[in-house]
Amino acid sequence: QVQLQESGGGSVQLGGSLRLSCAASGFTFGTYCMGWFRAAPGKEREAVAIRESDGRITYSDSVKGRFTFSQDNAKNTLALQMNDLKPEDTAMYYCAAARFSCGREPWRFEDWGQGTQVTVSS
Repeated sequence: QVQLQESGGGSVQLGGSLRLSCAASGFTFGTYCMGWFRAAPGKEREAVAIRESDGRITYSDSVKGRFTFSQDNAKNTLALQMNDLKPEDTAMYYCAAARFSCGREPWRFEDWGQGTQVTVSS
């Protein structure tokens, strides 16, 4: 059974940093497509950073240069380092796993964590 558990969210001020972590279990970590998504109030869930099937990391334009995705296959963990945070980054952040296909569309991901809240104040 695939399980994903996020941690590390919190409240920070404009320009601050947070590091999110995702602990994964129940599957062969390195064979899945993994991603970080976020959902702001009133908005659809969007991809923040995805590790594509060929190993490339892709970022949404809004976070490029500020967020860094990392993955430790030996420890079955993901991380999302978020720097220079802005109020528009306020959202619930989720890690997700896709077994069969990879991409930025949420529907490709079968398994999701419960999310961790990030709030950025100005």
